[in-house]
Amino acid sequence: MLTAMFLAALILITVHSQETEETITYTQCTDGYEWDPVRQRCKDIDECEIVPDACKGGMKCVNHYGGYLCLPRTAQIIVNEREEAAAESTSGRNNVIRRTPADPQRAPPNPTHQIQCAAGYEQSDHNVCQDIDECATGTHNCRADQVCVNLRGSFSCQCPPGYQKRGEQCVDIDECTLPPYCHHRCVNTPGSYYCQCNAGFQLASNNHTCVDINECDANNPCAQQCYNILGSFICQCNPGFELSSDRINCEDTDECRTSSYLCQYQCVNEPGKFSCVCPEGYQVVGGRTCQDINECETTNECREDEICWNYHGGFRCYPRNPCQEPYVLTSENRCVCPVSNAICRELPYSVVYKYMSIRSDRTVPSDIFQIQATTIYPNTINTFRIKSGNENGEFYLRQTSAVSAMLVLVKSLSGPREHIVDLEMLTVNSLNYRTSSVLRLTIIVGPYAF
Repeated sequence: MLTAMFLAALILITVHSQETEETITYTQCTDGYEWDPVRQRCKDIDECEIVPDACKGGMKCVNHYGGYLCLPRTAQIIVNEREEAAAESTSGRNNVIRRTPADPQRAPPNPTHQIQCAAGYEQSDHNVCQDIDECATGTHNCRADQVCVNLRGSFSCQCPPGYQKRGEQCVDIDECTLPPYCHHRCVNTPGSYYCQCNAGFQLASNNHTCVDINECDANNPCAQQCYNILGSFICQCNPGFELSSDRINCEDTDECRTSSYLCQYQCVNEPGKFSCVCPEGYQVVGGRTCQDINECETTNECREDEICWNYHGGFRCYPRNPCQEPYVLTSENRCVCPVSNAICRELPYSVVYKYMSIRSDRTVPSDIFQIQATTIYPNTINTFRIKSGNENGEFYLRQTSAVSAMLVLVKSLSGPREHIVDLEMLTVNSLNYRTSSVLRLTIIVGPYAF
């Protein structure tokens, strides 16, 4: 039974007085109990309070009669007060101080009389037995690597926290081999241990759990954009930049180098972006396309006696009266040789001046200009030919009807360049009437293909 486990071993000591016989019985309590001089009985020792680090591994210490238990922290404890009282009543000496029947309450006649205390106790100034602290007096025999713990009537030699007894020596406990204390890594040290976290993590306030480090908030390592991920981070760059080999810094992306189709004319790289430029005589439209500037409308620099002709990439000034002797101006750009002038009999009756512009390197064959008779006479036949300006065979004149023909470009032309081509229409009738007219076409080839 439980009460039998806690019966105390009694040591009886008899003291005789000269005046009257008196018997005083002292008791040494069972292990786990100590003598209570006030209540005059043995009481339980709370080892959970006096034994350093009584339970390990997260267990909780629960004191009970004459000892203690190490239980899981989730265990529920039910205390039976009736058994506790019974245990305390059976654990001590039940010692009795017998006095003479005449005065059972009278104190000993000699208050300075020396009493004999049990081993580990000594007489106090109040003539009671009190515990000797062997650890404080240095009367213990613990080794240098041990810790002295005072007990009631004795002492105990224990190992420091983090050590365990092996034979007579205290050896370090490797906490890292026990159930995991640390979230990531455990480092054993003499008498203790500490936890370490993997890169990108740091110890929480409990020194065991590892929590993610938000590198983007703590110390943004990225040159531009930072995104935190579990245990690490990633860097990204703004549009127009790309990550360098160190995956942290950003380098400008040379868009002009990656593609040759970004701009119609020329691409200029800039930090984080690019821009398109156009040659003189053009302006950027839509960010990438080049459009011809009509200088005749914006900055007309021609004289009063000149007309301004705009072409792709520039302009030119031509005389308002292009007629040369013996021709005279009859209407805009039309010169007529008077029939009254004998010289005119061998010359075309009229010369009309026209201007046109084409882009450089135009695809061939390509119809570029149509010539047509302005006056139609009955019973006449019209024929068309290139009279001059086609020495290299760049053009071909295809008659499309009785009164019209189409000038065809058959060889690609590169600019800037100016061609003057005379297109002649010869008119004859059945009476051998013969006349001709010339259309002098000035073709300006722009410097670019746009």
